[in-house]
Amino acid sequence: MVGVRDLDPSASPLDYYGSELRRLREDAGLNQAQLGSIVFCTGSLIGQVETTRRVPTRDFSERVDAALGTGGVFSRLVGLVLRHQLPTWFQAYAEMEARAAYISTFQAQLVYGLLQTEEYARAVLGVRGEGDLDANVAARMERQRILDRENPPLLWVVLSEAVLHQEIGGRNVMRNQLAHLLDLRGREWGRVQILPFEAGADLRQARAPSGAHSTHSPPVVPLYEDLRHFAPVRCWLVSIALLQYAGDQRRRVLQGERSGL
Repeated sequence: MVGVRDLDPSASPLDYYGSELRRLREDAGLNQAQLGSIVFCTGSLIGQVETTRRVPTRDFSERVDAALGTGGVFSRLVGLVLRHQLPTWFQAYAEMEARAAYISTFQAQLVYGLLQTEEYARAVLGVRGEGDLDANVAARMERQRILDRENPPLLWVVLSEAVLHQEIGGRNVMRNQLAHLLDLRGREWGRVQILPFEAGADLRQARAPSGAHSTHSPPVVPLYEDLRHFAPVRCWLVSIALLQYAGDQRRRVLQGERSGL
């Protein structure tokens, strides 16, 4: 077990986060259980974060900032902590991604990381069985914050039609993921297109977009703009409509019961 006093704040962003959490908590005259009750978690969780045995989330960091009146110290620091949870070989790319003005990518098997729902990401990362799954998912969700900026990067994503057919995490997870892709159609900064099976072995696929750039490049393959063209998505849309209808019917029944009908 790591002792709090044995932490070296310069060892990693997580070590620095833990040492600062302990210092500011003690300065506020709170023990771990007291701080935990304020931010709606256990004192044990506070201790685990302070000793680097648990990676903090953004939600946790924002609540701690509010409780300790830090002025946003942990909300600013958690981004660095979560980025450090990414695989070492990927961290350099994540840094470029965060600074990019334009991002383009072709994905043959999975939805691009910046467009994944949390449940889809958990299913994908859970297969690897590497490290702390919660921390890995939080790190992937943190990457997506660049799309919420006032001036987000332009995003051009081309997905193989196979991505729509590959069921990840079960039917509900896939249904929600495809619905999320459909919701992105109205975003001015994003363009999601599908490379259909019928395109065949078009040699131009070798020049499919990939990477982070500073300027926009023209399309190189004929692509479908509307995901609803594809049978898998149409199937999921029908399922979503049925769920919504069932929910509406249940609400009507409950309202009738309350009104005495």
